Amino acid sequence: MQLFNWAMKSTKRQQQLVLAVDEKVLQVPAWGFDPALAIAIRLAIAEGLVAENSTGYEISTDGEFFAKEILKDADLFGRERSFLSAVGKGLTEGMIDATASGWEVK
Repeated sequence: MQLFNWAMKSTKRQQQLVLAVDEKVLQVPAWGFDPALAIAIRLAIAEGLVAENSTGYEISTDGEFFAKEILKDADLFGRERSFLSAVGKGLTEGMIDATASGWEVK
């Protein structure tokens, strides 16, 4: 989620992720961690829209309903919808892990 949050902040970053899907390899030097996203996730958990599981997070039934209600308005989040549609399920956890595993903590 942090990677997608980082990408949403610029068209160039979004293009990098779309290219990664096409080339089947993610080539970004790093992406940022946004504390605001962590707070938003905690709020979504508190509201029952998202739940934690053994691998991360999953959307709840209430969260699915909420998302479907938002998606009914085609005028909302047009740029974001287009980007996420272009990426689809082509950006895999393996691609993300392979990129992040090359980073060193100093």
